[in-house]
Amino acid sequence: MAQYYGYDNNSGGMMGRILGNIPEATRNIFLVNVLMFIATLINKNFMIETFAVFYPKSPFFHWWQPVTYMFMHGNFMHIFVNMWCLLMFGSALERTIGSKKFVLFYFVTGLGALLVHFLVQGIQAQSVLTEGAQFTQAYIDILRTPTLGASGAIYGIQIGYAMLYPNDLWTLVFPPVTLKAKWFVLIFMGIELFTGITGTMDGVAHFAHLGGALFGFLLIFWWKKSGKLWKR
Repeated sequence: MAQYYGYDNNSGGMMGRILGNIPEATRNIFLVNVLMFIATLINKNFMIETFAVFYPKSPFFHWWQPVTYMFMHGNFMHIFVNMWCLLMFGSALERTIGSKKFVLFYFVTGLGALLVHFLVQGIQAQSVLTEGAQFTQAYIDILRTPTLGASGAIYGIQIGYAMLYPNDLWTLVFPPVTLKAKWFVLIFMGIELFTGITGTMDGVAHFAHLGGALFGFLLIFWWKKSGKLWKR
């Protein structure tokens, strides 16, 4: 395990060389996510019930879940996409604003994403409770449904990157489209808003993604406005 944290790019094998090129905070966040995913593969029920986050009024909710949920993933594709974005955009963002600010940024966007998600859940819960007894099952579903994933923080990181490097070119693998970062981010946010409002792709916390992006935007905007962005 020690080689993963080394700065010597000539030691630790291929994995050590790869991770040695990644900034410290991004690397450690990546490793925690991977370790949590491996533990989830070993005992999925325990990990999700304990470390994913539930609606605050749920009997399954625990105080630590708002932090641990952002290191949890349900399947390989989920963690692959999030960690790829973390390494691509998080590394650049950390090198720009520094490790301490980046760690703060990750947690603020992750918690901000959850705050927006809880607000939406609260509206949904209030709606089904006022409709009558026949909607009791819908309320139970809200209480029993876990939320997990780093996606809210990742959307915040993408927003942060696009705010600092708006004219960088991003290219999708499929379809092979190349656009400036600022346009890609606007398109992503538009898709998330549309799918969240229409209920498309049920089971995805679209408003949590938007919440992470919103808090990422506000934090970068505040740092720039106050002159703290470039201070280490």
